[in-house]
Amino acid sequence: MPTAEPLATAWSLFTIGLLVAVGALSSRLSRRFGLPFYLIFLAVGMLAGANGPGGIEFDDFGASFRLGTLALVMILFDGGLNTSPAAVRRVALPAGLLATVGVLLVAGLTAAMAHFFGLAWPQAVLVGAIVSSTDAAAVFSQLRGARLSLSHRVASTIEVESGLNDPMAVLLTFAVTHWLAGEATSVAALIGDIVWQFAVGGVLGVAVGGVAARVLRRFRSSVAGLYPVLTLATALIAFGLPTVLGGSGFLAVYLAGMTLGAERLPYRSGLVRFHDATAWLSQVGMFLLLGLLITPAEALPALGWGVGVALLLTFVARPLAAALCLAPFGYRWREVLFIGWAGLRGSVPIVLAIYPVLAGVDADRQVFAGVFFIVLVSAVLPGATLGRAARAARLDE
Repeated sequence: MPTAEPLATAWSLFTIGLLVAVGALSSRLSRRFGLPFYLIFLAVGMLAGANGPGGIEFDDFGASFRLGTLALVMILFDGGLNTSPAAVRRVALPAGLLATVGVLLVAGLTAAMAHFFGLAWPQAVLVGAIVSSTDAAAVFSQLRGARLSLSHRVASTIEVESGLNDPMAVLLTFAVTHWLAGEATSVAALIGDIVWQFAVGGVLGVAVGGVAARVLRRFRSSVAGLYPVLTLATALIAFGLPTVLGGSGFLAVYLAGMTLGAERLPYRSGLVRFHDATAWLSQVGMFLLLGLLITPAEALPALGWGVGVALLLTFVARPLAAALCLAPFGYRWREVLFIGWAGLRGSVPIVLAIYPVLAGVDADRQVFAGVFFIVLVSAVLPGATLGRAARAARLDE
């Protein structure tokens, strides 16, 4: 019936608005108990889901992947916009090592831990790849929310690493998924792909950001609202162009934001506030989606191994990788411990865990459920204690 569509659309918009509003208003609880805000939206999504009082049936992993990718683009662009190139230059080597070698170490150690808890090696390797990177959105929001006055070196290392390490996790996850789907990938081809993705993503990200800065300065318009439209378009182009050419769109969009943020821009404060808002909305949307996608019936079988892997990842794999990667750079042991503790997982593993479901690999739903618990434990342990950990290590200046 044609007249039913407007009513269905209205109900959908009302429901989305209500969920976001309830989550936003409830976020004060997260501050009161020192928990990351996104736990509130995760809980709201689960309550609204098929097994909750809301009863919303949502199982569209394809739409979730597309929305999740868009959310990550917005989050990384905002992270780059708020990152100083001078800060990147100061910590380029240690953060770069953490974002590459560190990710590989965490992926390998986590895979071994997942296998120890009973997963077959193929699924264990997939879990290791999915959760191998820290999450830029989670790290940025927690560091700002905790109101920490960390040294520039420590804060920059954590933030730059979290912005740079997503491409490696994405590449590993896609490679492992294709391997599980029966598409052979040699080690040499994988290494070549890594180099190509970083090269193309790096060059085009800086180029798109530079061109956008020049266009914004020359674009003289009395309509202030058009400037954020242009920066939003910049983020989408910075992701899409290198991805089409086989490069890393996630690296490119972060570097485009950073390049743009380093320039003198018209309406700068308004642009920064706009992209902060889009990043927050993206995070909110991702955790609402996760809450809707996950059901207790699917999640409970993965509870044991998911929590076990999360604890070992938090207390062993991430700190060990941080210690090995930072050893040559003269960081104090307190700084190394804190950087190791600040390896939060968030929206990135959620998006990556959807990809194997779309590819139809074996045990894909089990992997998705396990990643849910890993993200949850990461939020409750490192996320909730980040401020206290900094003060205990005497790093809060």
